[in-house]
Amino acid sequence: MREWFEARQGARLMGDEVDRSGTRNVMSGDVSGAFVQAREIGHVVIVAPPSAPSARLAAAADRLAGDVGAFWRDEQQRRQIHDPRPLRVRWRPAATKLTDHWESVVQRKAGEGGPPEVSGDLDQVADVYRRIPSQRLVVLGRAGSGKTVVAVRLALDLLAARTPNTRVPVVVSLATWNPAETLQDWLVSHLIRDHPWLAETGSDTRTSAAELVRHGWILPVLDGFDEIALGLHPAALRQLSADMPLVLTSRAKEYAAAVDGTRGVHRAAVIELTDLALDEVKDYLRLATPRLAVTSDASTVSDTAMTRWDPVLGRLSLAPHDPAAANLVAVLTTPLMVALARTIYSDATDRDPATLLDITRFGTVEELQDHLLSSLVPSVYGARPGGQDPRRSPAWNPEQAHRWLSLLAAHLDLLNSRDLAWWEMGTSLSRWSRTLVISVQAVLVFAGVTGVGNIPVDLIGTPLGLGFALRRGLVVGALHGLVGGLAFGLLYWFADSRNSLKPSPVRIRLRGGKRQLRARFTTRLKIGVTIGFVLGLAVVLMDRLVVAGLGLDDGLGGGLLSAIGFAPEVGLGVGVVLGLMAWLEAPIEIDDAVSPAGLLTVNRINVIVHMLVWAVVFGLEGWLVSGFTVGPLRSLETGLVFGLEAAFAGGLGYGLSLTAWGQWVALARIWLPLTRRLPWRLIAFLDDACQRGALRQAGAVYQFRHAQLQDHLAKRLR
Repeated sequence: MREWFEARQGARLMGDEVDRSGTRNVMSGDVSGAFVQAREIGHVVIVAPPSAPSARLAAAADRLAGDVGAFWRDEQQRRQIHDPRPLRVRWRPAATKLTDHWESVVQRKAGEGGPPEVSGDLDQVADVYRRIPSQRLVVLGRAGSGKTVVAVRLALDLLAARTPNTRVPVVVSLATWNPAETLQDWLVSHLIRDHPWLAETGSDTRTSAAELVRHGWILPVLDGFDEIALGLHPAALRQLSADMPLVLTSRAKEYAAAVDGTRGVHRAAVIELTDLALDEVKDYLRLATPRLAVTSDASTVSDTAMTRWDPVLGRLSLAPHDPAAANLVAVLTTPLMVALARTIYSDATDRDPATLLDITRFGTVEELQDHLLSSLVPSVYGARPGGQDPRRSPAWNPEQAHRWLSLLAAHLDLLNSRDLAWWEMGTSLSRWSRTLVISVQAVLVFAGVTGVGNIPVDLIGTPLGLGFALRRGLVVGALHGLVGGLAFGLLYWFADSRNSLKPSPVRIRLRGGKRQLRARFTTRLKIGVTIGFVLGLAVVLMDRLVVAGLGLDDGLGGGLLSAIGFAPEVGLGVGVVLGLMAWLEAPIEIDDAVSPAGLLTVNRINVIVHMLVWAVVFGLEGWLVSGFTVGPLRSLETGLVFGLEAAFAGGLGYGLSLTAWGQWVALARIWLPLTRRLPWRLIAFLDDACQRGALRQAGAVYQFRHAQLQDHLAKRLR
């Protein structure tokens, strides 16, 4: 037997130091024979190492760590976290009633020492986390107190010290989690959404994301327990109490209500953030503000009034109990409010922070907070970000930006989400409204394609003249449009009810078939044959009964045999198209940049390729079938017409009705701008809002940079 056994103080668990007051044992290597491993034997706690890494998973974890670290470092730079220096957020142990029994947290028996020291500040967050044997931490605080700042700093510090084959901390917002879905499955879908290359499957058909979660490669840093629906808190707590390392943030009041009468999150240390120290805030605001310009008479500028903030900060020190000063001191106790004050009054050159001491305007703490939140959008939209060229910078004024951002915040409020996803734009409209818009869009596509397409066919293939061709094209287009609109409207209703309109995390690639793709091909083939047959049958009935009944039969439809064969022909074509798409889809390449615009582009290209596949499949089918009846030359014409109509009616109709991109086009690019609820250049507006600091990109979605700003804007429209 070859084995390695270590029992020592301060052993490493997944690459992170654990509490040095306990003893850990790690065993690795090959064992021939029985090996008994218990969680605790006497004074020795035995922890199994993570699953032996495969080269594929190890590489995926390393790349994911690089992606996560790069994103949050860039985000910290955009948020000016280190300019001039990070605010020193501090915390203390939470109240005993909010914490599990400390013996469970430190995994010792009663009488074997006290709980670990978990007080500290932002620079010590990783060290505090490593002192917790269970590697489970809950961070509590009031709104704007810096919970997300602490969570992100912990993730970055752990990533900076990360060694190969250790966990990757991933910060995710819990607002979209419904505990009816397992936490592991939800994490997998989140990883694939933000890192589509993790959709790559292995030999056992599991995605890389699922394998990373299953084998313990992910350290979930879960932000916003309080944003889960109130009635779901008990179910969420049960899942969060499972035996896995995690970090959880929550507002203190909501967490206290959720864990009342329970052990809280099992085996987790709980800390609560404290207010910022006034001296810390004063130094931060002074250093973040440019010095006042020196006049020709230098004596008019005092040494104690070097920035616009100095008179205000001096009054806070000299008269802290003055009502106006006391209100402002109370407001500037959270990192969010300090950041807003800095953006509005330090970064701007035309605003005087002395306004904040006007007791007639801001008589309460709440009024001051509301003023800062309300002033952010006008402030950041008062100038172009980063010195943009005015000829290229969109001309969105503060009023427009405030209105559109408020509507987006209200949209997220209805969805109970923090993630602004382009494929969900407009989903806060009623289901009937969305289906109607999609159906009308499908009617127009089908009517235009089939109506216009029939005119040259009748002009070339019949001697009936232009008038007949125009009349028949109008009638055929209207009837086929109604059939297509009804069909795709019903399919959209069904897909929407199953929450199927998600963005595709794939590119189209020519590649050899894999065993796991055969099932997908077969399933899509069956669905396509069924849908296509019904649609083809409806078109035949319209042509034979209604068009012919109006005296507009052009004689090109063939006899009874052609009519009988049309529906199966369409069904087979649709089935083959959908089946082929299953073979052509491949996960996005691992080096591709992930962004909302990037994922949107991928889905748009997929729809275009979809149209090409429809053209090729139906063109070949029309050529082969008609070759038996009309000859080779005429069959080429038939195949060309059939292929083009299929691409622009079936392919484009499918893309606009049954894909996330199509829903985006119908609702976010046409309907909502048409009704003045969103700008026409929506992606440009969202990217510009990120540059200005109102929004941020988080993987494939946007988020409001401050959750409290989202809540404030949404409240204005209630």
